[in-house]
Amino acid sequence: MRWRSFVAVGDSFTEGLDDAYPDGRYRGWADLVAATLAAQVGPDFGYANLAVRGRLFPAVVAEQVPTAIDMRPDLVSFAAGGNDVLRRNFDPYALVERFDTVIAELRSTGADVLLFRFADLMSRLPGQRLVAPRVTILNQAVGEIAERHGAKLVDLFADDAFGNPALWSQDRLHLSAAGHRRVAALVLAALGLSPDERWLVVPPRPAPTPWLAARGADLRWAGQHLAPWVKRRLTGRSSGDTVTAKRPMLGPFTDEHPFTG
Repeated sequence: MRWRSFVAVGDSFTEGLDDAYPDGRYRGWADLVAATLAAQVGPDFGYANLAVRGRLFPAVVAEQVPTAIDMRPDLVSFAAGGNDVLRRNFDPYALVERFDTVIAELRSTGADVLLFRFADLMSRLPGQRLVAPRVTILNQAVGEIAERHGAKLVDLFADDAFGNPALWSQDRLHLSAAGHRRVAALVLAALGLSPDERWLVVPPRPAPTPWLAARGADLRWAGQHLAPWVKRRLTGRSSGDTVTAKRPMLGPFTDEHPFTG
């Protein structure tokens, strides 16, 4: 086994929303990957998850990347920019330039780096005409950066399974437990490891919803999820303002609630 330590960097995608443990904490794909690596390495394996929901790219780079570098891990995952593409003042080209610099810095430490192309979720969200082209630019750049710096690419955009609503939570933005398991399987495959085959099982697609019922669901979603998001934008707040990293120190992986099915 090549990787004896793993540090995960990013936002809610990497923190694990919305894959909850029984006690309400979030697990997510990174914990699942860490559990697999720890099982193969043993008690000497170290894991840290620095990701915090709502973090924009500059905050991830400023707050998490230096900490990750100081930990000197064998493996780093970097996923950021998803929150930025939703902002009105988003500059894709400035972000891409900084993205390239950050990955070069991480790779210069000798660590293997995992990068992600975002899955296509805009068909179920408002603002598709504005946001989808931004995601396309970022996804293309991530692929090029991965190739240029020898990073390992996990291409979620190319996986049609993520078109299944069952892989997404009720807020339509974060992954469900099944979605996180599939990401974990794809990450392990990118590392040349065999994932738990159950993690690749895609739940059946929900039955088609009649038009009137679908519009009612859209209204409920707007009230429960979109309106609070807009309010935070207007007040300059973030969902992660009072949240700290769930595993801020590099240490042995412990999981009181292992995946059982």
